[in-house]
Amino acid sequence: MSAREEILEQISRGVGERGPNRASEYASIPREYKVRGTSDPAARVELFLDRLHDYGATVYRCTNAEIAATITRALSLRNKQAIFVAPAFPRRNLPAGFTLLDGASASYSELDQSAGVLTTCAIAIAVTGTIVLRHSAEEGRRALTLIPDYHLCVVYENQVVETVPEGIRAMSHFGTAPLTTISGPSATADIEMTRVKGVHGPRTLDVILAAGSL
Repeated sequence: MSAREEILEQISRGVGERGPNRASEYASIPREYKVRGTSDPAARVELFLDRLHDYGATVYRCTNAEIAATITRALSLRNKQAIFVAPAFPRRNLPAGFTLLDGASASYSELDQSAGVLTTCAIAIAVTGTIVLRHSAEEGRRALTLIPDYHLCVVYENQVVETVPEGIRAMSHFGTAPLTTISGPSATADIEMTRVKGVHGPRTLDVILAAGSL
């Protein structure tokens, strides 16, 4: 028996011995952390806003009917004239007066040189100020929200859950879809703690928080 085969056999034996007990072992794990939110919807939204502001994101609030006008305002304040849009972003919410580009087939180079991207999201988590994308047609492929330097994301109030466990449960029906979690503009620090923005994603994040539902 080769060394490789011996290692694989040991792994197989170990998995075989523990396999039937995994479900009961998982169920017996202590879960003393907060698994469900206790805030009312208004307080939950305010917590989410507080986290976004703390991360340095710019937030706009509006009604469902005001989304297109608010997008116009956000893009105008950023001096954006042409922007990539997720393929199935709701047409009724697209603003007039801008060049809206289809992000489905854009090359990495085109995304890198673009002014930014406009998408929706899947859910948001208040306690961490996190926006979750599952990269549906409304949110666009992963590269669309990782490469551009600017991301304008529309979040609906009814998409905001309070806790991370609630967010995980909400994501469980996404199956094996790749997920991207965004907690403010991208930033990182090197070993000398020099903070650099935009290394792993958009340097600038604007969020439109709309009343109502998608």
